[in-house]
Amino acid sequence: MIGAILVIEDETVLARNLQTFLGRHGYEVRTAESAEDGLAQLDAFRPGVVLLDYNLPGMNGLEALKRIRIADPQIRVVMMTGYGNTEVAVTAMKGGAVDYLPKPLALSELKLLLERIVGKAQLEEEVGYYKRREAETSGLAKIVGESPAIRELKRGIATVLQAERSLDGARGPVVLIQGETGTGKELVARALHYDGPRRASPFIELNCGALPANLVEAEVFGYERGAFTDARQRKAGIAETADGGTLFLDEIGETELPLQVKLLKLLEEQSVRRLGGLREQKVDVRVISATNRPLPEMVAQGRFRADLYYRLKMIELRVPPLRERGDDVVLLARRFLDESAARYRKQVRFSESAERALCRHPWPGNVRELRNLVEQSVLMASTATIDAEDLPIAAGRHGAVPAGGVSGDVDEDLNLERIERRAIERALDRTGGNVTQAARVLGVSRDTLRYRLERLSLRAQGDAD
Repeated sequence: MIGAILVIEDETVLARNLQTFLGRHGYEVRTAESAEDGLAQLDAFRPGVVLLDYNLPGMNGLEALKRIRIADPQIRVVMMTGYGNTEVAVTAMKGGAVDYLPKPLALSELKLLLERIVGKAQLEEEVGYYKRREAETSGLAKIVGESPAIRELKRGIATVLQAERSLDGARGPVVLIQGETGTGKELVARALHYDGPRRASPFIELNCGALPANLVEAEVFGYERGAFTDARQRKAGIAETADGGTLFLDEIGETELPLQVKLLKLLEEQSVRRLGGLREQKVDVRVISATNRPLPEMVAQGRFRADLYYRLKMIELRVPPLRERGDDVVLLARRFLDESAARYRKQVRFSESAERALCRHPWPGNVRELRNLVEQSVLMASTATIDAEDLPIAAGRHGAVPAGGVSGDVDEDLNLERIERRAIERALDRTGGNVTQAARVLGVSRDTLRYRLERLSLRAQGDAD
């Protein structure tokens, strides 16, 4: 327990005074008159901090410190020494003590020291909790699906992980993850990190499309004080923060050409230079990138550097869209249903008609759209069974289309690409060619619609965006 303190002190009056003083400030305190007695209490009491006197009968404080570090390295030990005994203090610090206090003790100094130690321990415990939770929700086993497309993706991830383990700590291969918006590219990146040899090191993520180009550069490489107007102090970039771990650059296709040059240098030389800085700094970082943009076409158009593209795609993994995953839709929907039902404390299930409707829907927003739809269905459910008509999609007798109101008679033609083309054309026609409004009607992001327009070779006439 972080707030539990064991005082190992043979002066009975001092030990009792420390117990009284610390107890008044909210700590749970026990005392021991010898190192042997204190060591015997460790398992049952489990203190977060030990106040350890050096001059003890029998085993001295330095030997007790060694035993405590072996028994539980997480315990913070503060050595109490006679005034001026700096040699013992230095030896104790080298042996793993977090600090030392000279006798006679100043209780105000002890209070401040303990507040600092306990505060730091609580912060480390919170960070450790979030790291553990992130690791538990990531990994290859968390990628749900049994369709051929997903099995192929899992085989690719497993192959990369196996190759990385054989490198014996060396930097793993650069991986480019391709896939439409909402398919789960981040989940793939996390599987590559948390199932790989770098799992104990940082996983740092940056969405390159979420920030202006100049801020992306500052985030990745950091900056020195005075590098630009608002740079009031030095800041390390995430490339430095991810040292020893993984840097995940999502939406890499949104980066500007000047930044692409620096990213190539990072990949080739494993070094960074902060904005406004003069010194190159070596980093050991494994880079994973992802995009929903057609990078080969962007290279041909001069919008993306060819050398960076070929460097990024050392290994290329494709995340399939949901419409290509068959019965995985039902597996995912049931998983999201369980999560949302637990969150909203409801007992609900899908009817067979609802699951059939889910399978017929084209899912332009992919897994993200499915997750949001399921949560909305659970939230609005008034009965224990969610039927097809309860789903927030416009379900017809023969199929389902996005809730934006764009529909087509899928009974005429079941080809998904042609259905998608007709839906996009009708949305553009309805909005006068405005891509942003058409995307809103279709229930997808503007970038997703742009990508589909390029893929289907469609043009938005009269686009005023």
